[in-house]
Amino acid sequence: MENAQPLAAKLRPKNLEEYIGQEHLVGLGKPIRTAIEQKHLFSFILWGPPGVGKTTLARIYAKALGADFYELSAVSAGKEDIRKIVEQSKSTNETNQQITTNKSRILFLDEIHRFNKAQQDFLLPYVESGQLTLIGATTENPSFEVIPALLSRCRVFTLKELTDDEVSTVIKRATSVLASISSGMGVLDEEAVDWLVKMANGDARQAITMLENTFSLYGKITLESLKETLQSKTLRYDKAGEEHYNTISAFIKSMRASQANSALYYLARMVEAGEDPLFIARRMVIFASEDIGLAQPTALVVANAVFQACQTIGYPECAINLAHGVAYLSKCKKDRSAYEALRASQEDVKQFGNLPIPLIVRNAPTKLMKDEGYGKGYEMYTDTSFLPQELKGRKYI
Repeated sequence: MENAQPLAAKLRPKNLEEYIGQEHLVGLGKPIRTAIEQKHLFSFILWGPPGVGKTTLARIYAKALGADFYELSAVSAGKEDIRKIVEQSKSTNETNQQITTNKSRILFLDEIHRFNKAQQDFLLPYVESGQLTLIGATTENPSFEVIPALLSRCRVFTLKELTDDEVSTVIKRATSVLASISSGMGVLDEEAVDWLVKMANGDARQAITMLENTFSLYGKITLESLKETLQSKTLRYDKAGEEHYNTISAFIKSMRASQANSALYYLARMVEAGEDPLFIARRMVIFASEDIGLAQPTALVVANAVFQACQTIGYPECAINLAHGVAYLSKCKKDRSAYEALRASQEDVKQFGNLPIPLIVRNAPTKLMKDEGYGKGYEMYTDTSFLPQELKGRKYI
């Protein structure tokens, strides 16, 4: 039975000491570690790419707080599943006698963005009343996908892609487990580890799946057997989630490289697979500002129009609107300077905090403020920098 257990289950960390990555959340003094140490029970949403430890972190949190943990996927769950959890006020002990339990209930709702508004509205009062503590997991921006009333009752934690070193650690742990099963497993050399790290692209689950499938097919893992396994249709399509993210990545990168033909092909794959058109259109809106930006400002107008068309029309006809937008965005000149300027200015905000705003650009609604020099000397057309003193001369764009 132990050997039949999936490799990912064998590797799943049971506490924060075993957990890999997300130091900004689980490191010493960081929010989730602090919440666990202080036994602080609250609802939150874990937002991040696939395979970075969202489910594992939720389980560790629930176990540490001694709560009953219920796990649902928004893809298949509905209102009735939630109602059953809420109404389950008794548990059965080993002698089959029913006993009441006062333990807190944590509902882990994977892919919470797949819950529609009505389902989220149904969940809301249980979270408000404290009958359920919600942990949502999503790869989508919660601002777009979670209703405001529910979002306002949850703290949002953003998880990052695992670094190459972190994925490498996962791989080495996994190969150690496989070696304990088979003496013929051998040692995975650094070249194979490096190749697998790059293939995983920050997704630990993808690396584990690759190792498990290779081991299952060949009984040992080498660079050659890993590459052979990658060609296996079974592996490449065994999880809709992985194929989903590989396709959207190829779609965006094709538009970024101005390869309209490639972008349209990947669009067609998503359309034929029944991908949510708003998911595609939303990324086109982001792309219009992030990658095209100042080179063609009207790109944002077009992308927004495509998004609105998808909202209004829906499938199958909105695929035409998507194709129109993709062809246009692909052919536009690209300029990431506004996006890069935002990131650079954000880094300065993080590094320097709230620096004093120069008096010349401060608002002066009262006489006292004017007397203090607020707004004094302001001119619209001037070469004088309005940046804080510590950032004088800084150029973001």
